[in-house]
Amino acid sequence: MGLLLAAVVGLAVYGALHGVRMYRADVRLPDDLALALEVGSTRTGAVGSAVDRLGMRWAPLVLRMMGPRAVARKRRRIDLAGNPAGLTIDRYAARRAVYGALGLFGALTTVLRGQVILTLLLLAFGFFWVEVGIWSAIRVRKDHIERTLPDFLDVLAVVVSAGLGFRQALERVAEKYQGPWADELRITLRQMDMGMSRRQAFEELRRRNDSEQVAMFVTALQQGEELGAPIVDTLIQIANDMRRTDAQNARRKAARAVPKATFAVTTFLLPGTLVLLTAGFVYGADVDFGFLTGG
Repeated sequence: MGLLLAAVVGLAVYGALHGVRMYRADVRLPDDLALALEVGSTRTGAVGSAVDRLGMRWAPLVLRMMGPRAVARKRRRIDLAGNPAGLTIDRYAARRAVYGALGLFGALTTVLRGQVILTLLLLAFGFFWVEVGIWSAIRVRKDHIERTLPDFLDVLAVVVSAGLGFRQALERVAEKYQGPWADELRITLRQMDMGMSRRQAFEELRRRNDSEQVAMFVTALQQGEELGAPIVDTLIQIANDMRRTDAQNARRKAARAVPKATFAVTTFLLPGTLVLLTAGFVYGADVDFGFLTGG
């Protein structure tokens, strides 16, 4: 029954959007959305590509409803997430339109049947599913960069000490790494190839990453360049500082975990254990509770 209901809701949403599309066929798609839809099948799964195509006509409307400030904030968060699976602000708006319509149609169907909890879940799915994906991508990407950065700086220091210039060493080491940090470095190198100064390119690197370690790396690199400090010593010092910061963060997390574990034990495990022990004693003593039930 649930699958049948989902199929009916999906067909209804598709029919509604397709019907409006016939009347809005003259609407021009934004360039980045058109490009994303053209190559979307190579950067995302079949479901994501289908959702993008279904909601593409509604993306400009969603962006207008959000307003310029909200769009700027959302674009910033998509950048922090690393544009997962080729996500752009217009593809985000297209998915918000489709998932929001599905959530609303599903909620209307379930509320008429008196299923309040399912209605709330469908509304939450419609309005927050895309946000959950972006939030998760930001956390995963940030953790990966902060784990990779100290070892990357050690390797970079070795390559620079071997005689290569900083720019050549940066490109050589970035080719050997995979993941978000290597992608960020390739973007920075391409910006410098296009004429951007090294200082401005690294400022853009800092802006694209909401990471304390990336900010530390950029700040120390610029200060070392201004003061004329040897680049190898600067890289090694940055890596050591990052490892000390990681150790301090790990100790803080461990300290916060102790009260949480104590709360869980005293709230759930200890009462449950006492109940089990009491029930075992009562059952083993073969106590007759007939006087309580009148039997």
